[in-house]
Amino acid sequence: MITALRFRRFDPGEAAALADFLAGEPWPFHAAETVQREDVLGRVAEGYYDDETYWIEIGGERAGIVRLFDLEDETPMFDLRISARHRGKGLGRAAVQWLTDRLFGEYPHVERIEGTTRQDNAAMRRVFGRCGYVKEAHYRRAWPDASGHRHDSVGYAIIRRDWQTGETTVPDFHDDQCP
Repeated sequence: MITALRFRRFDPGEAAALADFLAGEPWPFHAAETVQREDVLGRVAEGYYDDETYWIEIGGERAGIVRLFDLEDETPMFDLRISARHRGKGLGRAAVQWLTDRLFGEYPHVERIEGTTRQDNAAMRRVFGRCGYVKEAHYRRAWPDASGHRHDSVGYAIIRRDWQTGETTVPDFHDDQCP
């Protein structure tokens, strides 16, 4: 159980804190492993974090950030980042459970929520599974890293009906009956 966990809405006045947080360490399983402080400040000014972006705090300390986007769609997505020193403590699972409940609970038009990660991000893949998300896609060599190496990526989703019932509906991947 994580104590004193809080999701607090990001305020654009906290641009410097967000830039320091994101530029302060590498993000090994994200499209850009390193983030430049100036780029974050520019994105804040452009409204990139205006959808719904939340600090993940433990005891008042910033431990991560979650950004919910494409909120007008039936299938919103999210970006989740947990600082290195807070990884492996259940924050990812808590954040995905929180955002899933938030999106289905407060956005009646949302039918499904999607997330994508690299195939080798075992921790995030476990989080998806433990939170009721199902692997729906496997994209071969679709995720280049900073060195140019291409990784496979995998897509997960949860549908509203599964969230409501607690059941897991698995897609039929053996439907190659098409002529």
